[in-house]
Amino acid sequence: MKHTTTPRHVIFGSGAVGTAIAEALVRRGEPVRIVNRSGRADVPDGVEVAAGDAADPAFTTAVAAGAAVVYQALNPPYHRWQQEFPALQAGVLAAAEASGARMVSMDNVYSYGPPGGRPFTEETPDAATTRKGRLRGRMAQDLLAAHKAGRVEVAIGRASDYFGPRGGAQSNLGDLVFPALLAGRTATVLGDPDQPHTYTFIPDIGETLALLGRHPDAPGRVWHLPNDPHTRTTRQLVDLAHRATGRPGSARLRRMPTLALYALGAVNRTVRELIEMQYEFAEPFVVDSTLVRDLLGATATPVEEALERTVAAYRAMAK
Repeated sequence: MKHTTTPRHVIFGSGAVGTAIAEALVRRGEPVRIVNRSGRADVPDGVEVAAGDAADPAFTTAVAAGAAVVYQALNPPYHRWQQEFPALQAGVLAAAEASGARMVSMDNVYSYGPPGGRPFTEETPDAATTRKGRLRGRMAQDLLAAHKAGRVEVAIGRASDYFGPRGGAQSNLGDLVFPALLAGRTATVLGDPDQPHTYTFIPDIGETLALLGRHPDAPGRVWHLPNDPHTRTTRQLVDLAHRATGRPGSARLRRMPTLALYALGAVNRTVRELIEMQYEFAEPFVVDSTLVRDLLGATATPVEEALERTVAAYRAMAK
Protein backbone atom coordinates (compact mmCIF):
# COMPACT_ATOMS: atom_id res chain seq x y z
CA MET A 1 0.00 0.00 0.00
CA LYS A 2 1.49 3.33 -1.07
CA HIS A 3 0.40 6.77 -0.03
CA THR A 4 1.81 10.06 -1.16
CA THR A 5 1.72 11.59 2.31
CA THR A 6 2.00 10.54 5.94
CA PRO A 7 -0.87 12.35 7.65
CA ARG A 8 -0.54 13.05 11.35
CA HIS A 9 -4.26 12.31 11.70
CA VAL A 10 -6.03 9.20 10.40
CA ILE A 11 -9.80 9.02 10.82
CA PHE A 12 -11.59 5.69 10.52
CA GLY A 13 -15.13 6.44 9.36
CA SER A 14 -16.46 9.02 6.90
CA GLY A 15 -19.95 9.58 8.29
CA ALA A 16 -21.20 12.73 9.97
CA VAL A 17 -18.73 12.49 12.86
CA GLY A 18 -15.69 11.46 10.83
CA THR A 19 -16.29 14.31 8.41
CA ALA A 20 -16.73 16.79 11.28
CA ILE A 21 -13.38 15.70 12.76
CA ALA A 22 -11.72 16.16 9.36
CA GLU A 23 -13.20 19.64 9.01
CA ALA A 24 -11.94 20.63 12.47
CA LEU A 25 -8.43 19.37 11.70
CA VAL A 26 -8.28 20.98 8.27
CA ARG A 27 -9.14 24.33 9.86
CA ARG A 28 -6.02 23.85 11.98
CA GLY A 29 -3.89 23.13 8.91
CA GLU A 30 -3.38 19.46 9.83
CA PRO A 31 -2.84 16.74 7.19
CA VAL A 32 -5.69 14.23 7.35
CA ARG A 33 -6.52 10.82 5.91
CA ILE A 34 -10.03 9.36 6.13
CA VAL A 35 -10.51 5.62 5.84
CA ASN A 36 -13.70 3.88 4.75
CA ARG A 37 -14.73 0.83 2.77
CA SER A 38 -15.29 2.51 -0.59
CA GLY A 39 -12.47 5.02 -0.81
CA ARG A 40 -15.03 7.69 -1.73
CA ALA A 41 -16.34 10.42 0.55
CA ASP A 42 -17.43 14.05 0.48
CA VAL A 43 -14.50 15.51 2.40
CA PRO A 44 -12.79 18.90 2.69
CA ASP A 45 -10.22 19.79 0.06
CA GLY A 46 -6.83 18.25 0.73
CA VAL A 47 -8.14 15.30 2.75
CA GLU A 48 -6.99 11.94 1.42
CA VAL A 49 -9.50 9.07 1.34
CA ALA A 50 -8.31 5.46 1.56
CA ALA A 51 -10.35 2.28 1.06
CA GLY A 52 -10.19 -0.85 3.17
CA ASP A 53 -11.66 -2.98 5.93
CA ALA A 54 -11.10 -1.48 9.38
CA ALA A 55 -11.67 -4.90 10.94
CA ASP A 56 -8.42 -6.11 9.31
CA PRO A 57 -5.50 -5.21 11.63
CA ALA A 58 -2.96 -5.67 8.84
CA PHE A 59 -4.78 -3.08 6.75
CA THR A 60 -5.36 -0.61 9.58
CA THR A 61 -1.74 -0.85 10.70
CA ALA A 62 -0.52 -0.09 7.18
CA VAL A 63 -2.96 2.74 6.46
CA ALA A 64 -2.18 4.49 9.76
CA ALA A 65 1.59 3.98 9.72
CA GLY A 66 3.34 7.11 10.98
CA ALA A 67 0.17 8.72 12.35
CA ALA A 68 0.27 10.71 15.57
CA VAL A 69 -3.46 10.36 16.25
CA VAL A 70 -6.05 7.88 15.01
CA TYR A 71 -9.78 8.43 15.46
CA GLN A 72 -12.42 5.74 15.74
CA ALA A 73 -15.54 7.29 14.20
CA LEU A 74 -16.97 4.11 12.75
CA ASN A 75 -20.65 3.26 12.95
CA PRO A 76 -21.72 -0.05 11.43
CA PRO A 77 -25.38 -0.58 10.56
CA TYR A 78 -27.44 -0.42 13.74
CA HIS A 79 -28.61 -4.01 13.39
CA ARG A 80 -25.02 -5.23 12.89
CA TRP A 81 -23.42 -3.71 15.97
CA GLN A 82 -23.01 -6.99 17.85
CA GLN A 83 -21.43 -8.72 14.87
CA GLU A 84 -19.20 -5.94 13.54
CA PHE A 85 -18.39 -3.25 16.09
CA PRO A 86 -15.90 -5.10 18.35
CA ALA A 87 -13.72 -6.15 15.42
CA LEU A 88 -13.78 -2.65 13.93
CA GLN A 89 -12.64 -1.14 17.22
CA ALA A 90 -9.95 -3.81 17.59
CA GLY A 91 -8.64 -2.95 14.14
CA VAL A 92 -8.32 0.76 14.99
CA LEU A 93 -6.74 -0.07 18.34
CA ALA A 94 -4.17 -2.27 16.58
CA ALA A 95 -3.32 0.61 14.23
CA ALA A 96 -2.82 3.04 17.10
CA GLU A 97 -0.69 0.61 19.04
CA ALA A 98 1.51 -0.22 16.04
CA SER A 99 2.16 3.42 15.16
CA GLY A 100 2.47 4.67 18.72
CA ALA A 101 -0.42 7.03 18.04
CA ARG A 102 -3.00 8.36 20.46
CA MET A 103 -6.43 6.80 19.87
CA VAL A 104 -9.50 9.00 20.16
CA SER A 105 -12.76 7.05 20.18
CA MET A 106 -16.24 8.35 19.52
CA ASP A 107 -18.76 6.87 21.94
CA ASN A 108 -22.32 7.50 23.14
CA VAL A 109 -24.12 7.32 26.48
CA TYR A 110 -25.92 4.01 25.94
CA SER A 111 -23.73 2.24 28.51
CA TYR A 112 -25.23 4.24 31.39
CA GLY A 113 -28.73 2.85 30.94
CA PRO A 114 -31.85 4.77 32.05
CA PRO A 115 -31.05 8.01 33.92
CA GLY A 116 -33.47 7.43 36.80
CA GLY A 117 -34.01 11.15 37.29
CA ARG A 118 -30.29 12.05 37.47
CA PRO A 119 -28.04 13.81 34.97
CA PHE A 120 -25.27 11.68 33.51
CA THR A 121 -21.70 12.64 34.41
CA GLU A 122 -18.44 10.91 33.56
CA GLU A 123 -18.66 9.22 36.96
CA THR A 124 -22.04 7.61 36.24
CA PRO A 125 -21.58 3.83 36.45
CA ASP A 126 -22.46 1.52 33.60
CA ALA A 127 -25.95 0.11 34.14
CA ALA A 128 -27.11 -0.59 30.61
CA THR A 129 -30.38 -2.44 30.15
CA THR A 130 -30.04 -2.88 26.39
CA ARG A 131 -27.86 -5.07 24.17
CA LYS A 132 -26.33 -2.04 22.45
CA GLY A 133 -25.64 -0.32 25.76
CA ARG A 134 -23.88 -3.33 27.24
CA LEU A 135 -21.80 -3.67 24.07
CA ARG A 136 -20.69 -0.02 24.14
CA GLY A 137 -19.80 -0.38 27.81
CA ARG A 138 -17.57 -3.40 27.12
CA MET A 139 -15.92 -1.64 24.20
CA ALA A 140 -15.09 1.43 26.30
CA GLN A 141 -13.68 -0.70 29.10
CA ASP A 142 -11.49 -2.57 26.61
CA LEU A 143 -9.98 0.72 25.43
CA LEU A 144 -9.41 2.02 28.95
CA ALA A 145 -7.77 -1.29 29.89
CA ALA A 146 -5.38 -0.95 26.93
CA HIS A 147 -4.52 2.56 28.11
CA LYS A 148 -3.99 1.44 31.70
CA ALA A 149 -1.72 -1.36 30.51
CA GLY A 150 0.46 1.18 28.71
CA ARG A 151 -0.23 -0.22 25.26
CA VAL A 152 -1.67 2.97 23.79
CA GLU A 153 -2.91 6.42 24.81
CA VAL A 154 -6.71 6.48 24.69
CA ALA A 155 -9.24 9.29 25.04
CA ILE A 156 -12.98 8.60 24.73
CA GLY A 157 -15.52 11.24 23.79
CA ARG A 158 -19.19 10.57 24.54
CA ALA A 159 -22.02 12.46 22.89
CA SER A 160 -25.73 12.37 23.45
CA ASP A 161 -28.10 12.11 20.48
CA TYR A 162 -26.54 14.25 17.82
CA PHE A 163 -27.96 16.79 15.38
CA GLY A 164 -26.56 19.10 12.75
CA PRO A 165 -25.34 19.06 9.16
CA ARG A 166 -25.36 15.49 7.80
CA GLY A 167 -27.35 14.32 10.85
CA GLY A 168 -29.52 12.25 8.54
CA ALA A 169 -32.09 9.65 9.41
CA GLN A 170 -30.30 8.41 12.55
CA SER A 171 -30.84 11.73 14.33
CA ASN A 172 -34.10 12.40 16.17
CA LEU A 173 -33.51 16.02 15.14
CA GLY A 174 -32.72 15.02 11.58
CA ASP A 175 -34.47 13.95 8.42
CA LEU A 176 -37.93 13.68 10.02
CA VAL A 177 -37.72 17.23 11.34
CA PHE A 178 -35.81 19.74 9.21
CA PRO A 179 -37.17 18.96 5.71
CA ALA A 180 -40.69 19.04 7.16
CA LEU A 181 -40.08 22.41 8.84
CA LEU A 182 -38.66 23.90 5.65
CA ALA A 183 -41.71 22.71 3.71
CA GLY A 184 -44.19 23.94 6.33
CA ARG A 185 -45.27 20.40 7.20
CA THR A 186 -45.64 18.59 10.53
CA ALA A 187 -42.35 17.32 11.95
CA THR A 188 -42.10 13.86 13.55
CA VAL A 189 -39.98 12.81 16.53
CA LEU A 190 -39.49 9.69 18.60
CA GLY A 191 -40.61 9.63 22.20
CA ASP A 192 -42.12 12.31 24.40
CA PRO A 193 -41.21 15.72 22.93
CA ASP A 194 -41.92 17.48 26.23
CA GLN A 195 -39.14 15.78 28.19
CA PRO A 196 -35.83 17.65 28.57
CA HIS A 197 -33.31 15.92 26.33
CA THR A 198 -29.64 16.63 25.66
CA TYR A 199 -28.61 16.82 22.01
CA THR A 200 -25.02 17.33 20.83
CA PHE A 201 -24.19 19.47 17.78
CA ILE A 202 -22.15 17.50 15.23
CA PRO A 203 -19.54 20.23 14.57
CA ASP A 204 -18.96 20.46 18.35
CA ILE A 205 -18.33 16.71 18.35
CA GLY A 206 -15.72 17.09 15.61
CA GLU A 207 -14.01 20.05 17.27
CA THR A 208 -13.79 18.37 20.65
CA LEU A 209 -12.60 15.00 19.35
CA ALA A 210 -9.86 16.92 17.51
CA LEU A 211 -9.05 18.61 20.84
CA LEU A 212 -8.85 15.21 22.57
CA GLY A 213 -6.30 14.24 19.94
CA ARG A 214 -3.86 16.94 21.01
CA HIS A 215 -4.57 18.03 24.59
CA PRO A 216 -1.99 16.66 27.04
CA ASP A 217 -4.61 16.03 29.74
CA ALA A 218 -7.09 14.19 27.51
CA PRO A 219 -5.87 10.55 27.59
CA GLY A 220 -6.94 7.94 30.07
CA ARG A 221 -10.57 8.77 30.57
CA VAL A 222 -14.06 9.39 29.20
CA TRP A 223 -15.14 12.94 28.35
CA HIS A 224 -18.68 14.12 27.69
CA LEU A 225 -18.60 16.24 24.56
CA PRO A 226 -19.95 19.78 25.04
CA ASN A 227 -23.69 20.32 25.22
CA ASP A 228 -26.01 23.24 25.87
CA PRO A 229 -25.86 23.60 29.70
CA HIS A 230 -29.54 24.62 29.75
CA THR A 231 -31.20 21.45 28.55
CA ARG A 232 -34.32 22.08 26.44
CA THR A 233 -37.14 19.75 25.56
CA THR A 234 -37.28 18.31 22.07
CA ARG A 235 -40.35 20.46 21.40
CA GLN A 236 -38.50 23.62 22.41
CA LEU A 237 -35.65 22.78 20.05
CA VAL A 238 -38.01 22.05 17.18
CA ASP A 239 -39.74 25.38 17.82
CA LEU A 240 -36.37 27.16 17.68
CA ALA A 241 -35.58 25.37 14.43
CA HIS A 242 -38.99 26.32 13.07
CA ARG A 243 -38.28 29.98 13.75
CA ALA A 244 -34.85 29.59 12.14
CA THR A 245 -36.63 28.68 8.91
CA GLY A 246 -38.21 32.14 8.97
CA ARG A 247 -41.69 30.94 9.89
CA PRO A 248 -43.48 32.57 12.84
CA GLY A 249 -45.05 30.83 15.80
CA SER A 250 -44.59 27.26 16.93
CA ALA A 251 -43.87 24.19 14.85
CA ARG A 252 -46.42 21.52 14.15
CA LEU A 253 -45.00 18.45 15.84
CA ARG A 254 -46.18 14.91 16.30
CA ARG A 255 -44.80 11.97 18.20
CA MET A 256 -44.37 8.74 16.27
CA PRO A 257 -46.89 6.34 17.83
CA THR A 258 -45.37 3.37 19.61
CA LEU A 259 -47.51 0.97 17.61
CA ALA A 260 -46.27 2.55 14.39
CA LEU A 261 -42.69 2.09 15.56
CA TYR A 262 -43.30 -1.61 16.17
CA ALA A 263 -45.04 -1.97 12.81
CA LEU A 264 -42.14 -0.31 11.01
CA GLY A 265 -39.70 -2.42 13.01
CA ALA A 266 -41.28 -5.56 11.59
CA VAL A 267 -40.00 -4.63 8.12
CA ASN A 268 -37.10 -2.26 8.87
CA ARG A 269 -34.15 -3.62 10.86
CA THR A 270 -32.81 -0.18 11.80
CA VAL A 271 -36.17 0.91 13.21
CA ARG A 272 -36.42 -2.40 15.04
CA GLU A 273 -33.17 -1.59 16.85
CA LEU A 274 -34.56 1.78 17.96
CA ILE A 275 -37.28 0.16 20.01
CA GLU A 276 -35.05 -0.86 22.91
CA MET A 277 -33.70 2.71 23.13
CA GLN A 278 -37.09 4.36 23.74
CA TYR A 279 -36.30 4.80 27.44
CA GLU A 280 -34.11 7.76 26.40
CA PHE A 281 -37.21 9.78 25.54
CA ALA A 282 -39.51 8.71 28.38
CA GLU A 283 -38.05 10.92 31.13
CA PRO A 284 -35.57 13.81 31.46
CA PHE A 285 -32.37 12.74 29.69
CA VAL A 286 -29.59 15.16 30.62
CA VAL A 287 -25.88 14.73 29.87
CA ASP A 288 -23.61 17.01 31.88
CA SER A 289 -20.53 18.24 30.01
CA THR A 290 -19.09 20.54 32.67
CA LEU A 291 -15.84 18.58 32.93
CA VAL A 292 -14.65 19.06 29.35
CA ARG A 293 -15.48 22.76 29.59
CA ASP A 294 -13.71 23.34 32.90
CA LEU A 295 -10.63 21.18 32.31
CA LEU A 296 -10.08 21.34 28.54
CA GLY A 297 -11.88 24.56 27.61
CA ALA A 298 -14.33 23.01 25.13
CA THR A 299 -17.69 24.76 24.86
CA ALA A 300 -20.90 24.10 22.97
CA THR A 301 -22.09 26.25 20.10
CA PRO A 302 -25.08 28.31 21.31
CA VAL A 303 -28.13 26.23 20.51
CA GLU A 304 -29.84 28.95 18.46
CA GLU A 305 -26.77 29.24 16.22
CA ALA A 306 -26.47 25.46 15.97
CA LEU A 307 -30.07 25.14 14.80
CA GLU A 308 -29.67 27.99 12.33
CA ARG A 309 -26.64 26.26 10.83
CA THR A 310 -28.53 22.99 10.65
CA VAL A 311 -31.48 24.63 8.92
CA ALA A 312 -29.07 26.26 6.44
CA ALA A 313 -27.45 22.88 5.69
CA TYR A 314 -30.81 21.20 5.05
CA ARG A 315 -31.94 24.14 2.92
CA ALA A 316 -28.78 23.84 0.81
CA MET A 317 -29.34 20.09 0.36
CA ALA A 318 -32.88 20.73 -0.86
CA LYS A 319 -31.73 22.96 -3.73
